[in-house]
Parts: sequence; structure tokens; C-alpha cells
Amino acid sequence: MNLVGLFKDAAVQLQQHKMRTFLTLLGMIFGVGAVIAMLNIGEGAQREALKMIDSMGLNNVIVEAKDFEEDELREQRKHSDGLSLNDGKVAVEALPFITDFAAEKVVETYHVFSEYAKFDGQAVGVSENYFELAHFDLSAGRLLNQQDGQHFSQVALLGANTARTLFPLGNAVGKSVKINHLWFEVVGILEAPFLKKKEFQGVKLGDEQNQIFIPLKTAIHRFKSELLDPEITRIKLATEPGFSPVMAAQAIDALVKGRHNDIDDYKLIVPAALLAQQKQTQQIFNIVMSCVAGISLLVGGIGIMNIMLATVLERTKEIGLLRAIGATQKNIQVQFITESFTISILGGLLGVFFGIALSELIAFYSQWAVSWSLSAIVLSFSICALVGLVFGVYPAIKASKLDPIDALQSD
Repeated sequence: MNLVGLFKDAAVQLQQHKMRTFLTLLGMIFGVGAVIAMLNIGEGAQREALKMIDSMGLNNVIVEAKDFEEDELREQRKHSDGLSLNDGKVAVEALPFITDFAAEKVVETYHVFSEYAKFDGQAVGVSENYFELAHFDLSAGRLLNQQDGQHFSQVALLGANTARTLFPLGNAVGKSVKINHLWFEVVGILEAPFLKKKEFQGVKLGDEQNQIFIPLKTAIHRFKSELLDPEITRIKLATEPGFSPVMAAQAIDALVKGRHNDIDDYKLIVPAALLAQQKQTQQIFNIVMSCVAGISLLVGGIGIMNIMLATVLERTKEIGLLRAIGATQKNIQVQFITESFTISILGGLLGVFFGIALSELIAFYSQWAVSWSLSAIVLSFSICALVGLVFGVYPAIKASKLDPIDALQSD
């Protein structure tokens, strides 16, 4: 019998016991579906993590000033002036693997408005290379440049949400916004990155879309700040490509700590370390889910073996007749293995659709990212087919070794 004939015969045999076949398929369907859903969600989480880390800069090390109560801050200022521009300059000069730095200062705002609306967002002074290190894209206008800082220019770059709030009719570039007592001309608008999560490993993300960016020197010299406040709020230090940001962070920590007289008034954020931590967590999740999916496929394989053994008992006379008219043991083995393989193929196909539906369902209710992976579908389907082959071997061998005379005389 040719291959097409074998599969047709297997389909006919399975149709004769629809309920038993369906119950056998469930294990394969759930197993394949679980593998696909797990891999798709894992891939989606990985890509979402990379996208979130990219907003901070994978090769960056961030030094951020800590917040303290006034009494504690006053005591610290006796020994340390807090985070300053010189911390970044010294790091670039002293550490050969630090290629550049960008500084940021949060401006204390009591009102922000345009001619159309008010806004509760935050104004931030940034150095001109801030957006290069942070990997932000423009949707309109231009970025802040060196001339803006040198001339203490009153120009502003708006986050996407800020622009929509202050200028609901659009066309924000060229218009003016007032921050506290000063008017600023809008020169550009940032493009909003699509991030489903606003926090990554405890670090808040996406605040840029609710901020107004102005030149750092303008923020320092034209806005009042508290006497005890540090000169700047945050420094982003870019490490040399190929150099470990984690190792760089250790050197930066030692340098800044020495400059601050061992006062712990800052914290380090290493995006690369956050990504590694997320990968480790995701790996544990994948292992657990793989075990669950593997057990389901194992149960499905046992179900296939069970139904094939039952089929051997039911078709004993048929096997004896086939052997009597010239069928070899190999012919019998191929026939029964084809039937078990057909079950696994059918279960695999249904499992693929179940896995896609399960992924969408989980993503919808949990707000997790899902990224479709062809390799996940191929892998899970291949494992399912292999399980069908392996668990169909023993029943096929048992059927082929039946004595033709005893088989024909069986009840």
C-alpha cells in the first residue's frame, strides 16, 4: 500500500471510534498549545524588554541622586555636594571605557500651560547629547542642540503626551508654553514608543512622554532650586561598545563614592544588568512551562499507546487475515505506526490553533506582549509528531508478532 493509502486507511480506522480518538487527541492538543503559548509569550517578553531597555540605553550606566528628608540631606551636605556635572566630566576623563555622558536636572514646576490648556507634567533640563544616549526619535521639529545651551535659549522639546495635552489641535512646533515664570518656544516633539509596561525591574519607564525638555544650562541658571538640592538629578554614562556595563558600573561607583566622601547620596542603574535579570526570570518561567507542556505531551503519548493497544486487541482477526494473505510483519508495523502518527499529526495541527488562541487570550487578559515565532510552532509540532511515532512503536511491534493462526481463531 502506498503512503496516501496508508493515511486514508488510518483516518478510516480513527473515524470508527470518534470519542476515543478525540479524548486521545486532547493530551496532544494541550501539550502543543502550551508549548506554543509559552514560547510566544517568552519571545514577546524578550522583545518588550529589549524595547524598554533601549529607551534607557543598553550600554549606559545611570547615576541618579537619591531623595532624602531635609534633616538627613542637610547632614549629608556637610560632606558631599551631591551629584554634579563634574562627576560626569571626571568619569569620562578618568575611565577610558566611558565615551560620553549626558546630564539631567528636574525643574520644580508649579504650573505649565499653553494658550490652549494646562499640564501637570514635569520640566527637565538636559544636555544636548541626552537624546543620543537615550535613543529617542522625533515625530516633528528638531532636538535641542549645543547652541541652545550656550545661549541659555528658552526653547523646549515636548514629549508626545505633553504635546497632545497642551496643543490638542496639533501643530505644536513654533508655539509657546509657559513653565513657571518663563515662556519657551516649542522646537520639537518626541515620538511615543509603544511600551505596554511603565516599569521594568523596578525602574519607571515612559515618563519622557509626559515631560518638557529644556536646555540644561537654562534649567540651572534660570530656575530657582533649593539650596540643598544637587546640581543635577541624573547622569547617563555611555560605555565603550563591547565593554561590560556591569564592570563599568563598579568602577563608576568607586569613583563617585570617592568624590562624595563615601556618602551614599546616589544610586546606580545598569540597564544591561536589569536585562540579564529579566532574562534569568524568563528562563525560569520557560523551564517551568516546558515541564508542564512536556508532561502534557507525555500523557498524550501514553494515550496514543493505550488506544493503539486497544486497537490491536479489537483487530486481532483482521491482523491474522492480513498475515494469511501475505502481509509481512513490516507491513503490519507500518500500518499501525501510520495510525499513531496520524493521531499525533492531527493533534499537533489542532494544538497549533489552540496555542495561537491561548496566546491571544493570555495576552488580552494579562496585558503581556506576544510575539509570534515560526520556530515555536515548528518545534512544538515536530515534538508532537515524534511522540506519536515513539509511542506507536510498541503497539505496532506487538501487532506484527501475533501468530496468524491464533489471530484467525480468536473471538
